[in-house]
Amino acid sequence: MIPMVIDTDTASDDAVALVLALTDPRVDVRAITVVSGNVPLAMGVQNALYTTALCGSEAPVYAGADRPLVRDHVFAHEVHGGDGMGDSGLPLTGREPAPGHGVDVLIDMARQHPGELTLVTLGPLTNLALALRKAPDIAGLYKKVVMMIGAADGLGNVTPAAEFNVHVDPEAADIVFRSGMPLEMVGWDVSRKDAVLTSADSAALAERGPLGEFAMKIQRQLWEFCREVTHVDGIDMPDPVTMAIAIEPDLATEAADRYVVVETRGQHTAGATLVDHLGVTGKEPNVRVVLHADHDRFMAMLHEACGKPASPVG
Repeated sequence: MIPMVIDTDTASDDAVALVLALTDPRVDVRAITVVSGNVPLAMGVQNALYTTALCGSEAPVYAGADRPLVRDHVFAHEVHGGDGMGDSGLPLTGREPAPGHGVDVLIDMARQHPGELTLVTLGPLTNLALALRKAPDIAGLYKKVVMMIGAADGLGNVTPAAEFNVHVDPEAADIVFRSGMPLEMVGWDVSRKDAVLTSADSAALAERGPLGEFAMKIQRQLWEFCREVTHVDGIDMPDPVTMAIAIEPDLATEAADRYVVVETRGQHTAGATLVDHLGVTGKEPNVRVVLHADHDRFMAMLHEACGKPASPVG
């Protein structure tokens, strides 16, 4: 079993990543912490609670940071819809998160299970940065931190240089990248190259059953964004491919240890993840950077998860 903690800003592709983890018998999700990112915190909490209920999971969901460390809120409703779930009309309100703050949960889980837990981050790194500030000792307590963050090729999806999760809170990302934690970065470039779903793929996944129908229905707004803004031929799945790699590490077919730094002050480049591919800085690598993933195995994992039974949700 893979004991796992998930930190998410739950919107449409995050929900699919949760489905992958919560339906996989190899994964034991100990906690889900939510951070402001794609959507406001309260909305992300409700979306996570709905998804866990649909998967029949009892994994506790905790509310975390409701704003970036120093910057104004930036949301992604144009990507995920007004409700973060494709404006699909689902009953996404009225559920209660577990008591406690997500930042404290990240600290407590690490201390209670030193060297055991895989932490998967799917949103801005605000919760983890706050946890590191409050309890620096946790830097050495997680077994591995697999992050959907940045882009190894330098291409941004919010600015020319910045991927969304870094753009929202570059100061938090900077803290995490300098923390000495065992980090693995699965950037937006991996999603664009190796985790794109065609319309035929989407239809086939929806036909797998209720979870498949849910997973594809909530991507309605994403189709528009990919066509009009990122020019992906289909829809790409950054959070699900990150989760897939966290579950099956050798799904990453190419990876390299690199020194990575986050730009926080550049007039045009704030939020950029600068990957020293050539070693020109002379600095020791601080991140395992995934460069490619096995598309066919990723699709097989999606089909498996989307075919699992769903639970009734009131």
